[in-house]
Amino acid sequence: MSRIGKVPVAIPSGVEAKIEDRTLLVKGPKGTLSLGLSDLIEYKLEDGVISVKPANDTRAARNHWGMQRTLVSNLVEGVTDGFSKVLDIKGVGYRANAQGKKLKLQLGYSHDVDLDVPEGLEVKTPDQTTIEISGIDKQAVGQFAAEIRRWRKPEPYKGKGIAYRGEYIFRKEGKKK
Repeated sequence: MSRIGKVPVAIPSGVEAKIEDRTLLVKGPKGTLSLGLSDLIEYKLEDGVISVKPANDTRAARNHWGMQRTLVSNLVEGVTDGFSKVLDIKGVGYRANAQGKKLKLQLGYSHDVDLDVPEGLEVKTPDQTTIEISGIDKQAVGQFAAEIRRWRKPEPYKGKGIAYRGEYIFRKEGKKK
């Protein structure tokens, strides 16, 4: 029995949800998102809540239950509040600059790293060592943050690199004489 899957997803005021052709469409103040629905799960939209239940009692249906409920919840939360990730850059000479739909990173390579910001995301650099990524799609926000972080992962000896805000970097002691 899924503890997450049992809880219905409440639809706040100002948000519209409808199910058509095995697709859930959620429309809210920040935009519109859709989710392809699984055949193993039964979705019901009634009285301002979306409930998710396994279509049958197979192991595969029970395995999908909690995840599908979380995906539905992320759609509703995305169109109402949105999602954001903050990255901190540590290192001498490392900096970032957002210019429209481009993100320019200087990470100690012989060249600058220019990244195109995906559609639907907004990237801000309040200062040279902070990157704020926001959007309505949780997966897209997390994926772009991971792609930025991939260019310079935090290293354990000096702590240099790109880290998520609040991430703990396990530090190692260097060589001793």
